[in-house]
Amino acid sequence: MTRSAARPTTPSTPLTPLPSRWSIEVAAPFGRLLVVADQHCIVGVSWGNESTDSEHVQLVAAPSAHPVLLQAVRELDEYFAGTRRQFEVPVRLAGTAFQQQAWAVLRGIPYGSTISYGEQARRLGNSRAVRAVGGANGRNPVGIIVPCHRVIGADGSLTGFGGGVQTKRWLLDHEQRVLGPAH
Repeated sequence: MTRSAARPTTPSTPLTPLPSRWSIEVAAPFGRLLVVADQHCIVGVSWGNESTDSEHVQLVAAPSAHPVLLQAVRELDEYFAGTRRQFEVPVRLAGTAFQQQAWAVLRGIPYGSTISYGEQARRLGNSRAVRAVGGANGRNPVGIIVPCHRVIGADGSLTGFGGGVQTKRWLLDHEQRVLGPAH
């Protein structure tokens, strides 16, 4: 787990402390995840091929008993084990008003279900905002917990995903396996 430090500046500029952030790596069936939290909420879940927002925060060691990170690890482990279908860990999603609205729609997609980008745009009240929805989903800072993997192309194809299309396929197949053949 890690905590932030101050950003280096020129000698004539006073130091400005960065927001505190802690992180932990989590083993997933498809690789490793980096889970990042502030004092009270999860603020990021990223895959090995993604970078953290290191321009705005520096991650350094922190106590191993961070309650929000421990809750996120437990809930992710339960999700991967097939015993959790909905996340309860608090999240803080930093983004534009449109991104916030798009991510709210993601949180309403039931476990094991998918919708198209066009359907997500319709749920936002603008059926022509398909590309903007894709862009917002691509900037979702808390993948899996905010399930952008449940959005697919209009033709059923698996399109862009921060963790890679293979990971998106694994997550969707996992949810279907957990639900069983009746779904």
